[in-house]
Amino acid sequence: MADGNGSTSIHNGDDAVSSMTPFIVASGVATVALGAASLFVLNKINRKYEDDVVGKEDECETSEQEPLDRTQYPSGYLNIFFGSQTGTAQEFGKELQSEAAEYGFMPRLIDLEDVPMGEGGETESFVKFLSAGLEGAVVGERAKSVFLVATYGEGEATDNARMFVEHLKGLYSSRDENSSVNSFLEFLDFSVFGLGNTEYEHFNAMGKLFNKLLPKFGAHRVAELGLGNDEDDIEGDFQSWKDEKFWPAMKKQYSARSTPAKTPSANGHTNALPKCKYDVEYIEKVNGKIIRPDIVDQEDINSFTRHYFTSVDCPVKVVRELRNESDEGSTVHIEIDISDDSGKRVFDYVTADNLAVLPVNNDSDVRKVAGALGYNLDDVFRLRPSPKNEKQFKHIFPTPCSIRECLERYCDLTMAPRRSELKALAQYAQDPMDKKALLRMASKEGKKEYKEKIVDAHLGLADILTSYCKSIRMPLEHFIDICPRLLPRYYTISSSSSVHPNSVHITVAVLETSRLDGSAYRGVCSSHLASIVPSGKSTCRVFCRDSTFRLPEDPSNPIIMVGPGTGIAPMRALLQERSYQRNTLKKNVGDSILYFGCKNRNQDYIYADELESFVKEGTLSSLYLAFSREKNDKVYVQHLLKENAENTWKLINDENASVYVCGGTKMGQDVVQTLKAIFRDIGKKSEDEAHSYLKKLEEQKRLVQELWS
Repeated sequence: MADGNGSTSIHNGDDAVSSMTPFIVASGVATVALGAASLFVLNKINRKYEDDVVGKEDECETSEQEPLDRTQYPSGYLNIFFGSQTGTAQEFGKELQSEAAEYGFMPRLIDLEDVPMGEGGETESFVKFLSAGLEGAVVGERAKSVFLVATYGEGEATDNARMFVEHLKGLYSSRDENSSVNSFLEFLDFSVFGLGNTEYEHFNAMGKLFNKLLPKFGAHRVAELGLGNDEDDIEGDFQSWKDEKFWPAMKKQYSARSTPAKTPSANGHTNALPKCKYDVEYIEKVNGKIIRPDIVDQEDINSFTRHYFTSVDCPVKVVRELRNESDEGSTVHIEIDISDDSGKRVFDYVTADNLAVLPVNNDSDVRKVAGALGYNLDDVFRLRPSPKNEKQFKHIFPTPCSIRECLERYCDLTMAPRRSELKALAQYAQDPMDKKALLRMASKEGKKEYKEKIVDAHLGLADILTSYCKSIRMPLEHFIDICPRLLPRYYTISSSSSVHPNSVHITVAVLETSRLDGSAYRGVCSSHLASIVPSGKSTCRVFCRDSTFRLPEDPSNPIIMVGPGTGIAPMRALLQERSYQRNTLKKNVGDSILYFGCKNRNQDYIYADELESFVKEGTLSSLYLAFSREKNDKVYVQHLLKENAENTWKLINDENASVYVCGGTKMGQDVVQTLKAIFRDIGKKSEDEAHSYLKKLEEQKRLVQELWS
């Protein structure tokens, strides 16, 4: 659910968004959308990334300043920048935005993707944007900004923050002692809150980078760095930082007021409903015909939900169970056709890329929510901005659409809502007891109760609305505003683009676990995929993006693959590619060594026939199998790797082998520690030297990991 090293990403199994984090740098590979409207939007988006961003301040609405009323906002403007992969940093930004006026600031919530960068070392457009609002300011006034930045994968920037980070890094690396770049942000006061996860080695790398790098250009730090940990309570970390560090520092620095500005309505009463940034326009069908979504300019699309506009509906050709029927779990092999009626591919992919699948909520949850809130699923609506939100409005999903499609495809009905979302829901509870319960769990004091009753119980909005707090009533636009978006799930592609150019294969562990009340909680995406019955009309909505898994440029170099469970997915793709290189292209292909692990060879040894076939044909030089439940002493892949320490060292150090690891974070950590031990014991390196050797392999892309927790 949260951004940071624990953000949504590769997961060949678990559907829990907050617990699927790979070591991966995403690149946003474009896909081709079906239909004229989607194609138009996609072409605009492609041009955005192909063109330079010089002059972007002219096309970005966030650069326009609202008139500043100093009586209401005596502390001036506050720029709230966010770098987010799943939307958590953006949601935290919204909280600061909602509180800013209380302290005398006029807030601007800004996607880091919308900050213009110039070519090379040019900083004029960059400075102009960051200093917006200082024109006509009081003498000596400084630009005030806060950066909420998540860390993604192996210490990388999120997709929407990548260009900003690369620009800053480029300026820093090109500067010298006398460079004007050293002081080009001297007008800027800043604070940073990072979102990360301590399960990963590069904890909060982006937050620390921003905090360290901005002063190098003359910016002044106001509040101390805040570090949120998604492994524990990232919301609580943020609440503590903003209440105990950020706002007190801002108040001290700018003499900002600490009580809300009073802005009563004309009759002295507040509106019955909370403010909402959306309006809904209901549309009548003409002769029962389906109304197509509006054509939307890419600049008017929310960057976090762009995939709703650009993803492709592709036919599902194969859904096959991989585990033995005696195993209570389920892992399915899925093949998706990516060619159109003419045989042309709707998008290209590279072996072991990542496929994003857009989930679909099951019909039961959709009906529960619609019934609880009194919505007619067949009603068609267009989402518009509320009158006071026109300048800030960006489309979050295609409309017009039916309420059914909205709830099925765009609203997360099953993930545990954040505490801030419970607080927002409380405003719509008709029963005082319901309101009190929601507010209690949303508070710092209710953290334990929230974890027990919501998170551990796997309760989503569908359950809360129909079982826990039945008195909640809200208009559709308010529900859309509060409800988190349904995020794509990323799977490492398990097929070779050379062998299967017109289809994409993925390997999906179907998540199903028991709730505290005995009912079943099912992963929304894996269950959706597993339930598809292949036919001419069976489709799923997908797009593709780059992976860090790339075979060596020289195919004669050996590779070592460690992929237990569904971590086998990219290894299957790499082996297919090596087989193609060896047998079709007649290249000299080096040794390929695979370490695979599962519970029992007769239950969950997936792709067994294929792996043994690769051994027979010579593509797979060595296959090491770890079955953890077959003996009293559990054996895992890292144990087998240790047994082959001498050969592993020889392959890596003498023969330039690359190492690929895919699976759970704990397994990945154990494998890394085993490698370091091999470097010490066999390579005769000190602890520091072994660590440096490992880092060098990572820098050379010879040690690549995609992990999830």
